[in-house]
Amino acid sequence: MQKIRNIAIIAHVDHGKTTLVDKMLLAGNLFRENQNSGELILDNNDLERERGITILSKNVSIQYKDYKINIIDTPGHADFGGEVERVLNMADGCLLLVDAFEGPMPQTRFVLQKAIEMGLKPVVVINKVDKPNCRPDEVQDMVLDLMFSLDATEEQLEFPTIYGSAKQGWMSSDWHTPTDSIQPLLEAIIEHIPEPQYLEGTPQMLITSLDYSSYVGRIAVGRVHRGELREGMDVALCKRDGSIVKQRIKELNIFEGMSRTKTNRVGSGDICAIVGLEGFEIGDTIADVLNPEPLERIAIDEPTMSMTFTINDSPFFGKDGKYVTSRHIADRLTRELDKNLALRVEKNENEDVWSVYGRGVLHLSVLIETMRREGYELQVGQPQVIIREIDGVKCEPIELLTINLPEEYSSKIIDMVTRRKGEMISMTTQNDRIHLEFYIPSRGIIGLRNNVLTASAGEAIMAHRFHEYQPWKGDIDRRTNGSLIAMEAGTAYAYAIDKLQDRGRFFIFPQEEVYAGQVVGENAKDNDIVVNVTKSKKLTNMRASGSDDKVKLIPPVVFSLEEALEYIKEDEYVEVTPHHIRLRKIILDEIERKRANKV
Repeated sequence: MQKIRNIAIIAHVDHGKTTLVDKMLLAGNLFRENQNSGELILDNNDLERERGITILSKNVSIQYKDYKINIIDTPGHADFGGEVERVLNMADGCLLLVDAFEGPMPQTRFVLQKAIEMGLKPVVVINKVDKPNCRPDEVQDMVLDLMFSLDATEEQLEFPTIYGSAKQGWMSSDWHTPTDSIQPLLEAIIEHIPEPQYLEGTPQMLITSLDYSSYVGRIAVGRVHRGELREGMDVALCKRDGSIVKQRIKELNIFEGMSRTKTNRVGSGDICAIVGLEGFEIGDTIADVLNPEPLERIAIDEPTMSMTFTINDSPFFGKDGKYVTSRHIADRLTRELDKNLALRVEKNENEDVWSVYGRGVLHLSVLIETMRREGYELQVGQPQVIIREIDGVKCEPIELLTINLPEEYSSKIIDMVTRRKGEMISMTTQNDRIHLEFYIPSRGIIGLRNNVLTASAGEAIMAHRFHEYQPWKGDIDRRTNGSLIAMEAGTAYAYAIDKLQDRGRFFIFPQEEVYAGQVVGENAKDNDIVVNVTKSKKLTNMRASGSDDKVKLIPPVVFSLEEALEYIKEDEYVEVTPHHIRLRKIILDEIERKRANKV
């Protein structure tokens, strides 16, 4: 009998997954001291805390009674599909966490579908039952319908349901009778999630994730599939190209709480970290030296979107960042490939340009944002979808888009999505809100979120996931407005911006430095115009009444990184530095631009 349980936690953004895991850690008598600080222990990456989403999967474990429960946190976003696949490989069951008011959401569906295909046994947790107007019984039926539509087996459909409030720290099998701890949940995990099978024989382990320490280098993390691994043991590393390399395990670690502890041996079914292996990648197998048998590699969803990355060659390059050369960016992208499974990078003929392929705008923008915070400067082109030829037909990726919004805005939104070649497949009403589902080309989603939020006064909840490749749907109208482009380098003055306000809306503040070719605003019409925002007021010694009125400026539009990427046109770049996000034309010189447009 092995007293180990390996569970993956599946939840939509903001349904309380991280809070629940923190409470489970407390139940396992870990972190008693920062129980009251209100800090989330799991999402420890700055970006994750700011956005409230999980990007990187993490491993933690708790001791409960005599059992060791390994908890694997999964990203909820379809854009991080690469992370999801490998995480579920380590689990024997999953905890499906659902909000008692919202019910299962589209992104939950994405990860749950993968878990059910892999045959994992679910335990459903309906969280936030302390909220007013929650509807736990309806949500339970919705979960059952969802499982059924994902072709769950009879055994998977007979899942136990636990109700509770992670924030208040209680769980119960009946939501009308709160308890005073989360023990009912831990009991349900031990009772319903199968223990990992102990397989005798030669050792086998699939490397499913990576860790890095500046002290010992790269660390391989995975679940021992068969046999046992020992410290100092010689093993064979089976690589992607079929080659087999002999290596030695220098040190073995197992997970305890949030940290790792050293051990001499790890048996089949447990999750461990191995120090001392070289040249491995995710998906490689560690096997017996004399009789190596590789395990099946992880299948990952293909990328659907690409962007051009290039070095920053604007007049302001090097003012902000530490890493600005092509060598720096190339090294950083290579390092990212080690752990970011769904990413592909291709070097173009041009020395300083890379094509980076990913799962969506969010997936790529998280990489750009991380690089920016590390001190890199780079420029990024407009996101492009990846076109494939299937049986001689030009095909593009189609996504399933779901929008939940108040009834009065629905006609506007339906019109907006159908203009982008979206096709409505269902429309249901739930408590004064309408739930819409569409099939829409991935191209149509670029830039859609902003428009949907504006049209619905910020009320819409929008999510999408990859569906399949379908024949090309024809041209889609993108942004029609032209750009306002700075004429010359210098400081932007309020006086100049004031005189140009009727031309469109601006993206810059007065006193900001600009350069020729920088996009400083959006033209109200559809053509690009060059404007002089660096013109200052000429001073005279004459006083005239009324001519010195205070300048009244409309506040400029400030883009987030994703909004900027979705906004730009084909002939524009987003310049990303640690402290600034600027939009610019790829060709800065006005005469050169005109010449290029004529060709």
